[in-house]
Amino acid sequence: MRDDLRECGLLSHFQDKEPTLPAGSSRIKFERKFELLQHILEEELLTAVFQPIVDMKSGVIMGYEGLIRGPSDSPLHSPIALLQSAEMCGKLFEIERLCRKVTLESFIELNLSGRLFLNVSPECLIAPFHKGGETLKMIRDLGVNPERIIIELTEAHPTYDYSLMREAVNHYRGMGFRIAIDDLGEGFSSLRLWSELRPDFVKIDMHFVQGINHDAVKHQFVSSIQQIAEKAGTGVIAEGIETLGELNVVRNLNIGFGQGYLIGRPGANPVVSLPGEVAKVFSTAPRTRHGLHKSASARKILRQVAPVSSSTSNQAVLKLFTENPDLHSLPVVDRKVPVGLLKRQQVVENFARPYARELFGKKGCSNMMDHFPMIVDQNISLHELSNLLVSSGRHHLLDGFIITESGEYAGMGTAHDLMREITEIQIHTARYANPLTLLPGNVPINEHLEMLLEAGISFHACYCDLDNFKPFNDAYGYRKGDDMIQLCAEILSASCDPERDFIGHIGGDDFILLLQSQDWKKRCEAALEDFDAKKMALFTPEHLDANGFSIPDRRGEEIFFPLTSLSIGAVQVSPGAYCSHHEISGAATDAKKNAKRTPGSSLFVERRRK
Repeated sequence: MRDDLRECGLLSHFQDKEPTLPAGSSRIKFERKFELLQHILEEELLTAVFQPIVDMKSGVIMGYEGLIRGPSDSPLHSPIALLQSAEMCGKLFEIERLCRKVTLESFIELNLSGRLFLNVSPECLIAPFHKGGETLKMIRDLGVNPERIIIELTEAHPTYDYSLMREAVNHYRGMGFRIAIDDLGEGFSSLRLWSELRPDFVKIDMHFVQGINHDAVKHQFVSSIQQIAEKAGTGVIAEGIETLGELNVVRNLNIGFGQGYLIGRPGANPVVSLPGEVAKVFSTAPRTRHGLHKSASARKILRQVAPVSSSTSNQAVLKLFTENPDLHSLPVVDRKVPVGLLKRQQVVENFARPYARELFGKKGCSNMMDHFPMIVDQNISLHELSNLLVSSGRHHLLDGFIITESGEYAGMGTAHDLMREITEIQIHTARYANPLTLLPGNVPINEHLEMLLEAGISFHACYCDLDNFKPFNDAYGYRKGDDMIQLCAEILSASCDPERDFIGHIGGDDFILLLQSQDWKKRCEAALEDFDAKKMALFTPEHLDANGFSIPDRRGEEIFFPLTSLSIGAVQVSPGAYCSHHEISGAATDAKKNAKRTPGSSLFVERRRK
């Protein structure tokens, strides 16, 4: 590695570290640790354990993280104690080298499938103490393809020289390795590292995953990371999954990969298949917050198109377009990563120029490709993809776009296929929508309730009902009645966070809100206040002055009714409190009845049932 880094101009940036010797009794402890570390190095007394990482879409184990343990009968058994002592004694780089060697040899000996996540500290990544190409030579001697190895950067100290890190990472990428960043959100500068290094994978620190089904802030954090990752073409791994509730929420957030005790504990002989209860989760498709299956993503319109490399000759590209009349665009992919897009019209026009075949025919196609095609992850929703296409250049509508999976080329997509799929989704949605408000009806409402229950997510179910609506409809006519219902729908919809909350139209003047927002109560109170202000436009001045109106009953006697108001009955739904959407519906109905007992617009929160 020293020679490799010298070639990159990196050696001058890093100096040898010498141990700092303490005084007194601390010096004795230091010397003991130093001797123990030296013994561990000489006898190679480290043991590798492996923890599985699962693909959250297929439920297949995609690889393992290699972890290390010191001698079981020593104070350096814990990896934290081992590495801290190694750093204090100036042995960090030697210990890490041994860690890599032991982990790689054990990985091959166990014949584990998939990829290996190999932990490396940023200090060691750019350190000049290793022999040139040592890790690459080691894995080649073991018969491992470098593309199966992911260098996982574990940060224990701030990283200041980002340009040096970037050069080192690019150097290792050139050898075929991939890069991951560990503990995103926990380290000193992990977000900056993500921006600077553009890794293939990022791991979300377990703090943000554990309890995510009960914590709206953690839910929002992980959701935001996933959205950024989709735009960056980065695979996301959620660490620390320990409960089925956490697993379901992470899946529903469209996170690509998962790791944790629920999936498999670290072990010298790790699991090669998922536990039964976990495998059962993957047998059902995750659902979106609107009850529609996650298949409504770019994966739905993915077409298999065989790519070419940037070294493919222009003449060979022209031949491909000539032999395949329906081929309009050709993706250019190097090391499984898309780098450009070749367009039929542009290639044909270039070859139509004088002497083009003689000048460019045998050259690589990179000089004819679009170096900045649209590239999207297969998990981006079709709605987001549609907005992205509309806001981008018009040529993307004609040329199509490249679809990736965890940063690797997966296939192509076209605007035509996107429009067809969106149309089908709209037809499906309209089938179950209320025709007056176009809000989800009873089928998607019940589906969404069941999804929240299955995921173990805490939320509030709020049953909304108009008071004195039938008398208003009788007095003003059905047209005004429809206006009143639509006004209520608009106000309630505006009170919801579109990323966290759900609104459904049960029928007539009844609505349901399923709120995950922490400020749900303020949202309900704001909706009541807004309704009372805007409803005034629907009444005559005479009725406003009287604060009500009179209509005859069946016997012709005038009965006075107050102005129409809005009542909301709210029920908190905690994990395990209810077994089905039927129970939640019954509890919310009771809460609504209590709200209607209060004159005017009101909110009643059921607090008696636990």
